[in-house]
Amino acid sequence: MKDNFYTYILQLQGQITSALEVVDGVAKFREDIWERPEGGGGKTRVIENGEVFEKGGVNISAVHGKLPEAMQKMFNVGAADFFACGLSLVIHPKNPLVPTVHANWRYFEMYDDDGKIINSWFGGGQDLTPYYLFEEDAKHFHQTCKIACDKHNTEFYPKFKRQCDAYFWNAHRNEARGIGGLFFDYCKDSEDMTMENWFNFVSEVGNSFLEAYVPIVEKRKDLNYTAAQRTWQEIRRGRYVEFNLVHDKGTLFGLKTNGRIESILMSLPPHVQWAYDHHPEVGSEEEKLIKVLMNPIDWVLEANPKS
Repeated sequence: MKDNFYTYILQLQGQITSALEVVDGVAKFREDIWERPEGGGGKTRVIENGEVFEKGGVNISAVHGKLPEAMQKMFNVGAADFFACGLSLVIHPKNPLVPTVHANWRYFEMYDDDGKIINSWFGGGQDLTPYYLFEEDAKHFHQTCKIACDKHNTEFYPKFKRQCDAYFWNAHRNEARGIGGLFFDYCKDSEDMTMENWFNFVSEVGNSFLEAYVPIVEKRKDLNYTAAQRTWQEIRRGRYVEFNLVHDKGTLFGLKTNGRIESILMSLPPHVQWAYDHHPEVGSEEEKLIKVLMNPIDWVLEANPKS
């Protein structure tokens, strides 16, 4: 399974970076191949200072070795060997009318002293972080996620959508990071879903990413924007940074397993602001976004936020 999944994310990385280069039209991804001293390594691809994408990364990794003590506590296990591979991406567009996007698809194995697998699971998802709310974009992103889920189980989309809303929640701000999407973790072998079934589901979601995101970028990338809208984007990017450094489990895992720092922190945007006690103007488009972030809604079913 680990070989099959690594082959898949390697191919998916190529598809996504090629497509995003076409959308940008100018910038190309720079590739770094790196090794982890304890075992494994990865391939980091970063795009910067493009016509459309200010900064972005589409990274794959496959690491293995002894499970660090901090991770033993997280998983509530003793000493063990592990293998983890995945693709993680974050794209920060230049135009504040184009949303930031994040996605991750991963596979994990844990072994006993004889090298036998004692636990394995899939995880991942994709979510959208707009700076200005276009309801048709939100519905398109979520509808694409739902179509991918429904091919495998009609209960997946509402379940994983709720989990996404709960996970990407900036508790210290009492607001969501964005308008959500899908989040799933610890997807294991069961009577209902074999590991092969989970592989097919995760790859279905991964294959849906470009259809979920690229049409939104194409629709918004050439819209005019003001300096004030750019300032708002940078303030909201600050909230994105706060989530990644305070709450994100993937960032924690990378730091606790001696991951490659440049690859882990590539998710951070290049230009950010932290304005003291900032509040958007009442009745503004900025306030409209905040109201939705404080009360996540079901985009596939309704167009307006709940009161």
